[in-house]
Order: sequence, then C-alpha cells, then structure tokens
Amino acid sequence: MKILLAVVLAASSAALFAVAYDAGPLTGTWQLHQDIAGNESDQTCTFTQAGGDLTGSCESALGSVKITGKVEEKKVSWMFKSEYNGSPLTMKYKGTLDSNKIIGNVSVEEYGVEGDFTAVQSGKGAGE
Repeated sequence: MKILLAVVLAASSAALFAVAYDAGPLTGTWQLHQDIAGNESDQTCTFTQAGGDLTGSCESALGSVKITGKVEEKKVSWMFKSEYNGSPLTMKYKGTLDSNKIIGNVSVEEYGVEGDFTAVQSGKGAGE
C-alpha cells in the first residue's frame, strides 16, 4: 500500500511539474519591427505563453508596456495601453506565427491608423 501511494504521488508530482514548465512556442524574446503610416520603429518584446494566453512586456523608445493577448493555433494577437504626448494610446497586434516569425498588422485605435509588423524570435526564456 505504501509503495502504491509513493508511485501515485511521484506520478502526480511529475505531471504537475511538466504542466508548470510547459512553455508555449511564443515564450521568449522577440525583436519586433513595425511600419505604421510611414513611421518605422523597433521594440523588444518578452512573451510568456501559457496555453492560449499570452502575457509579457515590450520595450521601445517610449518605455516599457505590459501586454495581454491570445494564441489560437497559428493566430496571435496582443495589445497594450499607453500614452503618447499625454494622450491615451491603444496598440493592437494581430498576426500569424510561422516557425520563429510573426507577421501581421498593427492598429492604433485612437488615431485610426494601421500598419504592418514583423517579429522574429531571438531567444527562449528560462527552461529552454
């Protein structure tokens, strides 16, 4: 009986460990280049994928922002809220994952402008 209990506990611990460290393919650091209405810029984003949820942050010349998003098969979307010259700014990204690259479009809600972006994975997070 004690042996059976030990085996069950070991198996359940291993399963929980595997789930806790099962990072999705988007987990890691990404270099993002965007062109919005003729204005090009770059960001470094650090994503953490847990199932269909995407969280993390992006660093740019304007500072650091927290992102939230979703992943569904090869479709990826995320957004963040920030400020530009004291006015609210909402950036929404929608793209398609292809190997270690995301290609898609970005929209700036308050200004009604859109553009394109490409993000290339430059490294995995801890547990690579």
